[in-house]
Amino acid sequence: MSTPSPEPAPTPRRRADAVRNRDLTLDAAMALLAEPGTSLTVEAIAKRAGLGAATVVRAFGGKDALLDAAVARLLQPVVERARTLLAETTPHQALCTFLRELIAFQTAHHAVNDQLGGLDLPATTALRADLVAAVEEMIDGARRDGEVRTDLDPAVTTTLIGATALAVARAEPPSPGLTDAYLTVLLDGLRPHN
Repeated sequence: MSTPSPEPAPTPRRRADAVRNRDLTLDAAMALLAEPGTSLTVEAIAKRAGLGAATVVRAFGGKDALLDAAVARLLQPVVERARTLLAETTPHQALCTFLRELIAFQTAHHAVNDQLGGLDLPATTALRADLVAAVEEMIDGARRDGEVRTDLDPAVTTTLIGATALAVARAEPPSPGLTDAYLTVLLDGLRPHN
């Protein structure tokens, strides 16, 4: 006669108010990330969320985890868009389209980088790596297709694109003309020499 195995312990369900507080906290952090010059303290997030600082900390276990969740939520659609472009069009067209969209995203959220120094952000770090991998895939595919020159190291090209795109995004006031000029010069410079 076999002994019945014990029932697994039920997974604890989060209380409705805890879920609501977590959502309010995350929404507040994301809103503050989109405001250049805003100090992203626990107190500022709590005030924006209409909660106490202790509730904000309790919702995520600390500022690092909160910012990691907020930035990851911002970056996830960007990474998904890069992957969608790669699946739906040529690598070169994906690169051209994505760079314009990336600059628009960075223009709206460039203050994010200023808030993240020295923090432990595993989800954000993983998404940034995914984003770099997607851009590298665009560049590699465009190189294979003869649309991007092959005499430049792909890692250097990716760094050049990322650093200059962020500089354009930080221009004050934001300028569509500057974005157009940057993309024209960059993409012309990446074309193979005939």
